[in-house]
Amino acid sequence: MGVPNNAGTIVVVLFLSILCNVVPSLGTTFNVGGSDGWGLAGDYKSWSKGKTFKVGDTLVFKYPDGHTVNEVSEGDYNSCTAANSITSDSSGTTTVALKTAGNHYFICSSAGHCANGMKLAVNVVKDSGSPTPSSPAADSTSTSPSTPPKKGSSSSAAASLPLVPWLAMISLVAAVMI
Repeated sequence: MGVPNNAGTIVVVLFLSILCNVVPSLGTTFNVGGSDGWGLAGDYKSWSKGKTFKVGDTLVFKYPDGHTVNEVSEGDYNSCTAANSITSDSSGTTTVALKTAGNHYFICSSAGHCANGMKLAVNVVKDSGSPTPSSPAADSTSTSPSTPPKKGSSSSAAASLPLVPWLAMISLVAAVMI
């Protein structure tokens, strides 16, 4: 039995092909610090180690009153200075869309918090399909104790979305060939 050649099949295949390219660009949502959130007890250098941050991903900082999220330059990150912050928020939940490749630096501007380890550096890469672990600039000023991150607390289910269109495409091809 031959493969049917009709307009409906072609439209479905084109739709699924487009879907395969759109869904992976949705990105991954990372909850900074996992279930512990953004606070003095966090070890953000360890939390970010081994994660790949890509353009299109999102960082979500959740924290109680008394903390801030300031995006700063590398120099201000190293000296824990928030005077020239790129962005600043103290709402309790800060969402940062990672729109550009390169190193991004975040600190808490509350007195002493950054110096006590409440700072995060992430290296954002272009989504090329081949992940590489995040390795931002070295942080020699962090004094937080090293504790392993909790499993399953670093990202949302969005990380598994790219499989959906491929499974749909395989199912469609199998159905057409039967």
